[in-house]
Amino acid sequence: MISEDRKQVLELFAQGRKSYKLMEFREALDFFAKALKIDPADGPSKVYFARCKHYIENPPPEDWDGVFVMQTK
Repeated sequence: MISEDRKQVLELFAQGRKSYKLMEFREALDFFAKALKIDPADGPSKVYFARCKHYIENPPPEDWDGVFVMQTK
């Protein structure tokens, strides 16, 4: 059975992904931050949190398809 905390993290992550796809990176960042407050070890939330920070500072082009392209190794 899934714990209540895990359920909350999954819901916040799903909301964050929805905002992320709509290029609403600040809103998405908040969802991922809330998920990480509940579970600091949640890998997917960590990844998207970092991507949101990146896109807030370096917005993607208007025709962005949601794919994250690594700029450095």
